[in-house]
Amino acid sequence: MNEYEVFIEDITSCGGEKYAKKELIEVEADSPESYVKANGRFPIIDISQNANGDTVILTGDCVGNMLRYTFSEC
Repeated sequence: MNEYEVFIEDITSCGGEKYAKKELIEVEADSPESYVKANGRFPIIDISQNANGDTVILTGDCVGNMLRYTFSEC
């Protein structure tokens, strides 16, 4: 198991990214993808890496609600 700091942004169709609810948590997981599959509300849409090498996973319900998870290894 790996330890991650996870920055979660809850983006709604009404408020967009500017008004996203933001949360920072610490988790232990085999991988970022396995954590989101087990604990996420929506299916995974995209998995990428940002400039810092962190894993970014975007999930959504195809109606405008999205959750973006940014995983940084501790």
